[in-house]
Amino acid sequence: MSRYADVHCHLSFPDFDADRDEVIARLGEAGVELLIDPGTDADTSRRSIELAARHDFVYANVGLHPGEVRTPIGPELFDKLAGLAKADKVVGIGEVGLDYHWPGHDRNLQLDAFREMLRLAVRLDLPVVIHCRDAWPDMLSVLSEERSSNLRGAMHCFSGDLEIARRCISLGLKVSVPGTITYKKSVLPEVVAAVNLNDLLSETDAPYLSPVPMRGKRNEPSYVALTVRAIADTRPEPFEAVAQALVDNARNLFGIP
Repeated sequence: MSRYADVHCHLSFPDFDADRDEVIARLGEAGVELLIDPGTDADTSRRSIELAARHDFVYANVGLHPGEVRTPIGPELFDKLAGLAKADKVVGIGEVGLDYHWPGHDRNLQLDAFREMLRLAVRLDLPVVIHCRDAWPDMLSVLSEERSSNLRGAMHCFSGDLEIARRCISLGLKVSVPGTITYKKSVLPEVVAAVNLNDLLSETDAPYLSPVPMRGKRNEPSYVALTVRAIADTRPEPFEAVAQALVDNARNLFGIP
């Protein structure tokens, strides 16, 4: 049986409150051996940590999503996040980043918060998990300016083209591939085919972005197998080699034995 890693799944979100045990049973049956649950603020980060404590195969990230940055962030919140990031089974700082898609966003507030979270990742020597939507010029500029010998991580739910992917990889980030690779207009097949297999990760971003043929339904971690199949379809390596490499890449990046 093939084994899979889902490096970005919001299993702790309320979307799964009604049937979380059943979802966990299905992901085990599907061969998902590793799942990372990211936080989007202090409360969700705490829930991610609590979920990870209950399941051997689940790990947590602590983060501040750009969508949560609507007012100036004081040092108290950053201190709280730093404390949470030292908890057992926290393997990364995320989900953090920039999102200029929604009306009313504050670019400067997001940039300040993003820099703070990148610097926290560097201080704690943890990989960073980055969200970017409609903000690639600023994203690449900040990453270049904040570049450090131990700044590394994943570009979550990658949505850029091949040139952007290569820029991200050069800055120490892996390309994390969601179910959107199965969508008709996706450029991800071209990106995934052209980069090194060692620079790729697999994710669901559940409960969002279900892959075909589950599109339109709530996403869940067992569906990462469909994403891995789509990744493998673009690659010269055998399916089993791709699936195993994606698991190994996740364990190596996040320091999970």
